[in-house]
Amino acid sequence: MQKKLLLIGSLAFMMACARVPITGRSQLNLIPESTMQSMALQEYQTFLTTNKTVSSATSKDAEMVKRVGQRISAAVTRYMAQNNLSAEVANYKWEFNLVDNKEVNAWCMPGGKVVVYTGLLPVTQNETALSCVMGHEIAHAIARHGNERMSQQLVSQGIQVAGQVALNRNPTAQNAFLQSFGVGSGLGLLAFSRKDELEADHLGVIFMAMAGYNPQEAIPFWKRMASASTGSKPPELTSTHPSDERRIAQLQTVMPEAMKYYQPIK
Repeated sequence: MQKKLLLIGSLAFMMACARVPITGRSQLNLIPESTMQSMALQEYQTFLTTNKTVSSATSKDAEMVKRVGQRISAAVTRYMAQNNLSAEVANYKWEFNLVDNKEVNAWCMPGGKVVVYTGLLPVTQNETALSCVMGHEIAHAIARHGNERMSQQLVSQGIQVAGQVALNRNPTAQNAFLQSFGVGSGLGLLAFSRKDELEADHLGVIFMAMAGYNPQEAIPFWKRMASASTGSKPPELTSTHPSDERRIAQLQTVMPEAMKYYQPIK
C-alpha cells in the first residue's frame, strides 16, 4: 500500500512538473492554470473596486502604461506562437492599469492583469525603463512563478489542491495568492524568491527587447531603484530577493542574449 501511494505521489509530481519558457528550468505547478486565472480575475476585480485607477483618456502616464503593456504582450504572444507555446497564453485577456498610489509597486496576475502604481513612475523616469518593470512583472506570470510559489506554500502547510472552489474558499490559499503577486503588500517587484526574481529579470529584459525597447536601460533603472530604496537591507543569504549588486551583475551577463532580440521601435 505504501509503495502504491509513493507511486501515485511520484506520478502526480511528474504531471505537475513544467518548464519555464526561454530558461527551460523545471518547476512544480500543482494548481491548474484555469484555477489560477479564476482567482486572479476575482482578486483583480476586487482590487480595482477599492483603488483609484488613472484614466488613459486624461493621463499621458496611464496612456504610456497601456502602450508599453500592449507592445510587450504582443511580443510575448508572438514569441509563444513561434515556439509552439500558444496554449500557455491562450486564455490571457490582457489589461493594463495605472493606479493612483504612492507605493513603488507593480504586478501582473495570471491571465495578464497588470497594474502599475503611480509611485513607481518617478523611479522609472522614462518609457523604456517602465518597459523593464512591466517586462519583469509579465515574466513572473509567463514563468508561472505565482503557481510555483503557491504550490510550495500549500504543500508545506499540508493543504490539498482539490480544485478551484476549494482554493477560492480557503483563506490560507487566498493569502498565499496575494502574497505571491505582491498585491497590497508593498513592492511587488520583490515579492518572489531570489531565484524567481533573477529569472524574471532574465526573461523581462528579453521581453522588453522583443517589444522594441533597449534592454540596456534595465541596468541604470535597477541602479536608480537601489538608490531609491530606504532603510537597511538584510544580507542576501537571509533575504527573499537578490542583492542589488547580484541583480545588476546578472543583467550584465544576460544582456548579450537580450540584445539579440532587440529591434528598435520605428
